[in-house]
Amino acid sequence: METTVYIFNMSEDVWPFIAAMADPAARAAEIDENADLGDRELFSLADEHNILFIAPKPVSPEFFDYTTDLLGTKNVRVISPRVHSGVICEDILRDDRILSALSDAANSSRRLALTSYTTSMQFLSLARTLRKRGLTVTTPESPEWDDAWTVNFYGSKSGIRQLAQQSRAVEPDFLMADGLICSGITDAAKIAAKKYIKENGVVIKTNKGHSGAGVLIFRPGDLPGDYNTCEQEIYRKLTEDPYWEKFPIIIEDFIQITPAIGGGFPNVEFKIQKNGHIEFLYYCGMRITKDGVFRGVEIHNEVVSDRTAAQMVDTGFFIAERYSAAGYRGYFDVDFVAGRSGTLYVTESNVRKTGGTHVYHTALRLFGRDFMYLTYILSHTSYSLPYARPPGFPDMLETLRPVLYDRETKEGLVVVSENLLTSRNTLAYIIFGKNKKRALEIEEEMEGLIRSR
Repeated sequence: METTVYIFNMSEDVWPFIAAMADPAARAAEIDENADLGDRELFSLADEHNILFIAPKPVSPEFFDYTTDLLGTKNVRVISPRVHSGVICEDILRDDRILSALSDAANSSRRLALTSYTTSMQFLSLARTLRKRGLTVTTPESPEWDDAWTVNFYGSKSGIRQLAQQSRAVEPDFLMADGLICSGITDAAKIAAKKYIKENGVVIKTNKGHSGAGVLIFRPGDLPGDYNTCEQEIYRKLTEDPYWEKFPIIIEDFIQITPAIGGGFPNVEFKIQKNGHIEFLYYCGMRITKDGVFRGVEIHNEVVSDRTAAQMVDTGFFIAERYSAAGYRGYFDVDFVAGRSGTLYVTESNVRKTGGTHVYHTALRLFGRDFMYLTYILSHTSYSLPYARPPGFPDMLETLRPVLYDRETKEGLVVVSENLLTSRNTLAYIIFGKNKKRALEIEEEMEGLIRSR
């Protein structure tokens, strides 16, 4: 049986952005935080078998046993490079131990299927190098080398905005907030200040940020009301990180959201197969902080109305057809914001696996294809724990035992990362409940157990 190699290369998705961070400590922290998400990817592999998982950091035996017991995955092996620079595909080529593991996984057939969190140029270069070394390497979830431009283009704020502008006549539901693309923080500050004074709000985005970094949201009252002072304040904020000067800057209208529609931030995810076939995966509401930071998803058939769901899926399919025709292959999502009038605006497209992909695969494994009708799902990427010192994974499981997922009732909480727990004192989890009320009750009980520990 052919082995699938999965590489968690999150930092490579936004490497130019990370490399442009001015503070070396902040840059290192960003790389380390991304690496800490690696063990969560065992849940993205929930319905896979015969996997060699190359993770930035080791996975403990206790966490590995917890995931494989819950999910029933078989023949999964985890290995990590001795050194993690953030560019894991280059680290692999410098690590004889991992190269030997890849050769062993290919066995006598000399064949490997290579997959990853994102299709970076470093990933495709790794595939090329392995082929030169005599392996037959397929990339079933990635575009070919000539089409790799689709990842950064459509995954950027400017790329999806250009697609929206080109598509306006044939797909009127593919809307984005009014805005423009500029370069240089001097002009950006002037344009943004004028928009803020006129409309009492503005959103400023770098071309391809990450996890809330590279997005500035100014709401009514956040900035001075006179133009000159407003411009100076925006300019000051833009000088804090050099990536604002290095990449295109997108300046958009601030949209007042309607929380009743998917929490105000609905989302839909797809996968384009290697043959170009488009597969709808799920829709959800995103759990977003006031500062625009993603914190998880809420998945159920009733998260949005049937009419809204149909519009999201239709718009998503339209975008998927364009991606597929351009040569993109793999996972992607479309983020929306629901305006006060109920109008849906596309905000961005993540052309890779997403913060909801591991939730989808876990639900698929535990509930089957109809999971959106059979369970109500809440996830959280980083719930801050009120402890002076991070707890160990076994201790946290013991604390949460009353609410842990139960195979009989098919309800409860799943802990999806030990790294985030022990390194960052945060809890990443998925909750399954028979309905929304029950899911929220489990989350509330979880919070009570954490407080009383």
